[in-house]
Amino acid sequence: MSGRAGETPERPPGLTLVSHEGKPYRFAPGILCLELTATGGPGAFARWEVLHEPSDLVTWAARSRLPDGLDLTVSVAELELVRALRDAVFLLAAGRAHGHPLEPAHLDVVNTAAAGPPLTARIEPGGIRSWAPGATGAHLLSTVARDAIDLFTGPFADRIRECGAHDCHLLFVDTSRPGRRRWCAMEHCGNREKVRAHRARHAPAKP
Repeated sequence: MSGRAGETPERPPGLTLVSHEGKPYRFAPGILCLELTATGGPGAFARWEVLHEPSDLVTWAARSRLPDGLDLTVSVAELELVRALRDAVFLLAAGRAHGHPLEPAHLDVVNTAAAGPPLTARIEPGGIRSWAPGATGAHLLSTVARDAIDLFTGPFADRIRECGAHDCHLLFVDTSRPGRRRWCAMEHCGNREKVRAHRARHAPAKP
């Protein structure tokens, strides 16, 4: 699955998110396109939107699993296209997580975005990976869309999950060997749900 080149000992895979209580936690969705779905979403999920300005997308790219050193320029129009792609991937992944077929309208958004040229990687004389200059939001759009195609057509298509917490809808790929990952992050929703279940078991019985 593309994007894993950004995983280094200095920067573990995933994104740092902040809980409702203001506590940071690490969320590792397992693939670039699902990292993008953590920035907001369609409908009711729009209240979590973080991509308000082109600079927000640049910030997200720097924090994503993409390798460091990307000098990205994003226009307002490109930001709109990335948000539309994000919403389409969100709905496709959420549907797949619940066993629903892929919606053609959402696939059209992904396929159209993937048709453009992606970000171009290059290798420097010292064997260091870098990015070709002139990277734009359109290149990023195509890269994320192609990543989504790899996900939905690849071996992990049946491992797309939605967090099992009652009030969390973060999406991830379960890459664990037994395939039993339930939470976006054990330190966040996993612990919350364990506490919730414990309280429910020990609550006084109603007369």
